[in-house]
Amino acid sequence: MAADKQNEAKLSLMDENKENIQEGGLGLEILQIIKESQQQHGLRHGDYQRYRGYCSRRLRRLRKTLGFKMGNRHKFVGKKVSVEILSDSRYLLLVLMEAERAWSYAMQLKQEANTEPRKKFHLLARLRKAAKHSEKLEKLCESPRVDAKTKLEAQAYTAYLTGMVHFELQEWKLAMEAFNKCKTIYEKLASAFTEELAVLYRQRVDEISPNIRYCAYNIGDQNAINDLMQMRLTGGGGGMMAEKLEALITQARTKQAATMSEVEWRGRTVPVKSDKARIFLLGLADNEAAIAQAVNEETKEHLYETLLAECRDTIQAVREDIKSEAKQRERSSDNESGKVSNLQFLHSYLTYIKLCTLVKRNESMAHTLQAKLKETGADENKSGPRPQDLIRLYDIILQSLAELSTLQGLEDDHTFQKEVSLKTLVYKAYRCFFIAQSYVLVKKWSEALVLYERVLKYAKEVQSKVKSFNNSLKDLPDVQELIAEVNAEKYSLQAAAILDTDETPEVSSQQQVKDNTPLCEHLDNFHLDKTLVGKHPNLVQFPPDFQTIPCKPLFFDLALNHVAFPPLDDKVEQKGKGGLTGYIKGIFGFGS
Repeated sequence: MAADKQNEAKLSLMDENKENIQEGGLGLEILQIIKESQQQHGLRHGDYQRYRGYCSRRLRRLRKTLGFKMGNRHKFVGKKVSVEILSDSRYLLLVLMEAERAWSYAMQLKQEANTEPRKKFHLLARLRKAAKHSEKLEKLCESPRVDAKTKLEAQAYTAYLTGMVHFELQEWKLAMEAFNKCKTIYEKLASAFTEELAVLYRQRVDEISPNIRYCAYNIGDQNAINDLMQMRLTGGGGGMMAEKLEALITQARTKQAATMSEVEWRGRTVPVKSDKARIFLLGLADNEAAIAQAVNEETKEHLYETLLAECRDTIQAVREDIKSEAKQRERSSDNESGKVSNLQFLHSYLTYIKLCTLVKRNESMAHTLQAKLKETGADENKSGPRPQDLIRLYDIILQSLAELSTLQGLEDDHTFQKEVSLKTLVYKAYRCFFIAQSYVLVKKWSEALVLYERVLKYAKEVQSKVKSFNNSLKDLPDVQELIAEVNAEKYSLQAAAILDTDETPEVSSQQQVKDNTPLCEHLDNFHLDKTLVGKHPNLVQFPPDFQTIPCKPLFFDLALNHVAFPPLDDKVEQKGKGGLTGYIKGIFGFGS
C-alpha cells in the first residue's frame, strides 16, 4: 500500500510537468492525463472503484500542495476555484480530478446496477455531477490565461460527459449532438498536433463512434444497424457499448421471431414455440457469417464464445419445456413410447449446433496453434506452442463427436452416424499425427514411425469412405495434405534416426575392455565402462580385502612367579589385638 502511494506521488510529479505554463498561457494535457491515470490505476481491468480511490487521493495531495484546503478537521469551509486565483495549471487539474472521481463512481454504480436496479438513480446523479464539474472546467479555460489547445480539450471533455448523461437518459438526439461535437474537436486536434497525441485523439474518436451510430439507429436511421454489426465484427465498441449493441441485436431478432414457427432438420419439421429458441435460430446464420468475416483470431474467439453462451441458454430453456411437458403427460396418462417428441428433437438439434460449434472453434484454435508451431520450428530460439497443446484440442473434438453420435432421435439415422464416424476418423488421424510429432521431439524414432503409419492408415480409410458422400462434408480438413505431410515427416524421421545412431563416437577396443576393477583403482587411465552410469556402478571394492599390518607387542609378566614378598604377619596380628577397645579409641581419636 505504501509502495502504491509512492508510485502515485511520482506519477503526479510527472503529470505536473505536463501542466506547465507555456508561452500562450496555462496548459493542461487533459486527455493524456486522463488516459494515463486510468490505465495505471484500475481501468485496464475494469476496476472503477480503485480509480475512484486514486482520484480522491490525488485531490487531497493537490489541495495540500496548493494550500487550497476546505477548512480544517473541525469545520468545513467550502472554496471554489475561480478565474481570479487561476495562477497555476494545477487548479485546472483539481477540477478535472473532481469530474473524473464523479465519473468513475458512476461507472462503478453501472456495474452494480446489473444486480441492484435502484442504483441507476444514483448513477445518473453522479454522471450529472461529473458533467457539472466538466462545465466548470470549461468556464475556467475560457480565461485569457489558458492556451487555445487546453480550451478545445476542455470543450471536448465537457461534450463527452454531457453526451454520456443524455445517453443514459435515452435522449438520443441530444446525446448524438454532444458526441458529434466531441468527435469533431478531437479530429481537428489529431490533425494539428504530433503523432503521439494524434493517436490518443483518434482512439477517443473510435470510442465515441459506436455511441453515435447507436443514437442514430434509435432516432430512426435504419442504415446505422449495418454499421453497428460491422463494428461488432471488428471488435469495436467495448464495455458499456458492447452490452447496448447485444441488446439491440436481440431486440431486432425478437421482432423477426414472430414470423418463425418451425424449423426443418434431418428430414423432419419441428414446430418452435419457445421465443428464446426462435431468437437464437434466427440469429444463427448471422452469427456464423460474422465468425466467417472476423478480421482476427481474438474477435473470432469472442464471437464463438457469444454463440456458445446463447446456445447453452436456449438449450436450458428447451430443457425446462421438456420437463413441464413430461409432467403434463404423466397427468394425462398419455405415454407415446418409442417416439421422440418434437421438443426432444428440437433439443437434439440445438445440442447438435452447440457440439458442431465447439468442433469448429477448437479446429480454428488448432489451425492457429499449428501455424505458430511451424514458425517456432523454423526458429529454435523462439518459444511457442508444443504438439501436446494440439493433442488436447483434438481430444476435445473427438469427445464432442462421440456426444454427437448419441443424440436422441438420431440413433436410426445411418447417414448421420456414418458422417460422424468419418469425421471421427479424420480427427483421429490429426491427433495421431501430433502424438507422433511429440515423440519425435524426445527422439523416440520407432514409436513415431509406427504412429505415422497409423495416420496413413486412417487417412486412406477416410479417402475410401468419403466417395460415398455427395458434397455433404465440405468442412472436413483435406486428408491429402496430411498424407503428403506425413510422407515428408517419415523421410526426415528416418534420416534423423540414422544421424542419431552415427553421432555416437567410435571407441577403441582398448577402452572397451571390460574388467571388474573398481573405478578407484584406475583413476589415471580411461576405460569405457557402461556400468558406471547404471544402477550398480563399480566404484570401490566393498568389503575391502584384509591387509597385513604390524601388531602392537604384548608383554607377559613372567618374573611374578619367582618374586618373594616380605611377611606381613606382625601387622595383621597387631590389628587383630585391638578388639573393641581399639575400635572405640579409633573413633574418638585416642589411638592416633
